[in-house]
Amino acid sequence: MPPNTPMHPAHAPQFWRDERLPFIEARTIADGRKVTYGRHAHEHFSIGAVTLGRSYYHYGAQTFQISAGTVVLMNPGDVHACNPIDNEHWSYQMLYLDTPWLTDLQYQLGFSTDQGYRAFNTPYSCDPVLYRGLLALYRTLVDTQAEHLQKQSALVSYFSEVQQRLNPSDTPPREVNHKLERAAEFIRAHCTQALKLEDICLAAELSPSYLIRAFKQYYGLTPHAFLVNQRIQFARAQLRNGELIAEVALAAGFADQAHFQRAFKLHFAATPGQYRDLLKPSANNPHWPPATRPLSG
Repeated sequence: MPPNTPMHPAHAPQFWRDERLPFIEARTIADGRKVTYGRHAHEHFSIGAVTLGRSYYHYGAQTFQISAGTVVLMNPGDVHACNPIDNEHWSYQMLYLDTPWLTDLQYQLGFSTDQGYRAFNTPYSCDPVLYRGLLALYRTLVDTQAEHLQKQSALVSYFSEVQQRLNPSDTPPREVNHKLERAAEFIRAHCTQALKLEDICLAAELSPSYLIRAFKQYYGLTPHAFLVNQRIQFARAQLRNGELIAEVALAAGFADQAHFQRAFKLHFAATPGQYRDLLKPSANNPHWPPATRPLSG
């Protein structure tokens, strides 16, 4: 990665994506002191490495202090946030993996017998093998000289290692609340619309008081926060396709572009423009890693 410049500050996120590997995305931040996230969740699986310093790691109702050498893991839907400690310098690298790809790998390895995703039961690990392996995988992914097969092999090898060292097959499944699941599904299906609490309650057959209280206990987010999170995930997919920011904001259900900008930055520590532009391929190399491209916009 080139040295940081005034046009490319250390606290700015750097993204990487390869059209040949559409199921994975990477990001890194060299100086996280100015990077603050709101609590949020992803539909994909996330794994990252703290490469320097310490930070707070909010995971569900828990808060941990993690430091360099730590690997963090977030299952799809897990509410989380990582934030600086008293202006301490810290940095990290993250990978975001589409859940169907990981689910298929789990099934192939025998960790999932019903072809459903099996959640990890640990929010972080200090296993040096997993830590060094994640850094090596990141280097391979962003290496413009690495062959496609090499990247594919590295991905399968590393996530097979993760499964074997953090075996999720013994994780007891969470007791399912079908009515709350229906509420969440209704929000997902109508996230771009102006939803009313009454509509969600009707779909889930729940009273407003129970829904508000139980939903947050079950998902770690209020129904409204869950709705905003779903809109951000919808917008993220649109931005990856190069759609105009103003149009994405309206399509995702935000009242205006300013509201969308604020919400997006809380989730990604980057503006929608930074996220979209850093994922664009260059004319000379359609598969270069945006992690090496100067930040703009």
